[in-house]
Amino acid sequence: MKPLQSVAMGCVFVALYARIQGYDAYADPFGWLLVLLGVRRLADETPLRGAMLGTAALALLVSLPLWVPAVRDPVGDLGASVGWALDLPAFACLAVLCHGLAEAADTADDPGAARWLRLLRTAVAVVALLPVLVFGAGVEDLVSTASLLSSAVYVALVWLLFGYSGRPWAVRAAVERPTASPAA
Repeated sequence: MKPLQSVAMGCVFVALYARIQGYDAYADPFGWLLVLLGVRRLADETPLRGAMLGTAALALLVSLPLWVPAVRDPVGDLGASVGWALDLPAFACLAVLCHGLAEAADTADDPGAARWLRLLRTAVAVVALLPVLVFGAGVEDLVSTASLLSSAVYVALVWLLFGYSGRPWAVRAAVERPTASPAA
């Protein structure tokens, strides 16, 4: 599996939700693990690769206890704003991912991909900050809009990651192995 395909599948697990006996069948920690493994397999010179790894690791750490219903349910009872705050590492990871990949696309002279990834980075930032209006300013009419935009961001991200997974800037360069010299 190519690095961005792994990241895309991780995002699918994070975005989907199906409760089975209180547990999310699409375990977010598994999704973040896939994201981490995919980012780890990107070329070392990929811009912001370290930040991508760090924010994905933070999102994984936050998602681990929240997968357990005995933890998630009481946290959910604290209010939607607490849930939003706990989603911030995930949004940070997605924004850094889009920004770093856009820089990689720019470096590889792929302006179309860079433009789409920057647009998606901006959309991630808007989705991450929209709850400030919903909860802070009390604009309750934006609740469904924020939810819809969040889902749209994940769909767009998965679409782009799969679409760009074969681009030269999105795969690790093959490591050249020394050839055995004939015995003299």
